[in-house]
Amino acid sequence: MLELQFLGAAQEVTGSCYLLRVAGYQLLVECGLIQGTPEDEARNSQSFPFDIDSIDAVVLTHSHLDHSGRLPLLAKAGFNGPIYTHHASADLCKILLKDSGYLNEREVEWQNRKRQRKHLPLIEPLYTMADAALVMDQFVPLDYGVETEILPGVKIRLNDAGHILGSSIVEMWLSDEGVTRKLVFSGDLGHRGAPILRDPVVIKQADLVLMESTYGDRDHRSWDETWDELEQVLLNAQHDKGIIMIPSFAVGRTQELLYAFNLNYDKWQLDRWAIFLDSPMAIEATEVYSKHRELYDRETRNLQRHNGNPFALPNLHISRSADDSMAINQIRSGAIVIAGSGMCSGGRIKHHFKHNIWRRNCHVLIVGFQARGTLGRLLVDGAKQINLWGEEVSVSAKIHTIGGFSAHAGRASLLEWYGQFEGHPPLALVHGEPQAIEPLAEQVKAQGVGQLIIPKLGDRLDLVHMQQI
Repeated sequence: MLELQFLGAAQEVTGSCYLLRVAGYQLLVECGLIQGTPEDEARNSQSFPFDIDSIDAVVLTHSHLDHSGRLPLLAKAGFNGPIYTHHASADLCKILLKDSGYLNEREVEWQNRKRQRKHLPLIEPLYTMADAALVMDQFVPLDYGVETEILPGVKIRLNDAGHILGSSIVEMWLSDEGVTRKLVFSGDLGHRGAPILRDPVVIKQADLVLMESTYGDRDHRSWDETWDELEQVLLNAQHDKGIIMIPSFAVGRTQELLYAFNLNYDKWQLDRWAIFLDSPMAIEATEVYSKHRELYDRETRNLQRHNGNPFALPNLHISRSADDSMAINQIRSGAIVIAGSGMCSGGRIKHHFKHNIWRRNCHVLIVGFQARGTLGRLLVDGAKQINLWGEEVSVSAKIHTIGGFSAHAGRASLLEWYGQFEGHPPLALVHGEPQAIEPLAEQVKAQGVGQLIIPKLGDRLDLVHMQQI
């Protein structure tokens, strides 16, 4: 049997999870958190739609929680097999999963205080920091470009996806009863020309390609336009004498911002600002980025040789503790605050919003994708009021969306990457909302794809005959 089942990121962006059945073995590719509205996130607590004991291995493309975030839950439920991923992804998962466990514990602690007052049964966290630490023992780190047999009849090879540090395009060969099929999982493909990392590796051959489609409906601004836009926001904010708040993903986006600030320090007059990195997780992630210099692109290696650490700035303040963070809120002007979470759904950025988002001379820079149902998406969509811990707060700060900073490939890059496969192999579009998938699907059809699959949650695919079951 060679079969693929789509158990996540099917016509949605989060919760990536694919189940493969091969010659009596079963493995998962990804085991990600579902993110978005409270209703969406409640699905994380539901039982996995498979027998945990039947899973022999997991392959992980990268460390972002929408790909890795249910791994501690999987292990907690009884999975004790290997988890294959790149070395840098394993290092970052150690940070991200621990933080996710911490947030779970804090959220449940808060909920249980309310439940106690109402004499309601107490609830347990999805998983804890201890659960997150335990699952790390199951990680098997791999290098790029090395073919590895992970199960009888299953071989994989990781290739640089250019999305975040350690992100991988996975080539996978599946064999059973004399039939072999090669699948290629794009994971999340990087934005061509992005700072720090190399561009996604081109793969030539596949029997089936699973390609992300997060930005299948649009292209990003050029990097030159992005830098110009960011510079203009900084200059305008300087004139307004307020605070700039940047909700930023701890992994990837934060390092790109610091790199851009380093590269343009004089041009953007950044010496006039106090810059705060107010995220313990982002601080740790930046240390991992500094460790894995072998993964940098040529430009970043050159910057490192001439300027030293590409993420260091003379006026960068590292805010590790809660007291450090609270002290920032005494500053009324001249500060740039980079804080999590990237979609504004939690973390220290919400505290900075509470102190500043109602001020007309302040600015918010949105520098990443904002999923449906998140606070960040509300801001992008023009909300005039937001709810912070039960209090309605006016949004008077200027909201700027710097879309060119995306770590995901835009439509043209997705089409180009797929177009380099020989013979237009069957293509499944995943990891995208319907409004992004549909225009990309039309473009792919025009490009000459032979078979196009837009899976729904739970759909199964017979890989021998390449048809849906």
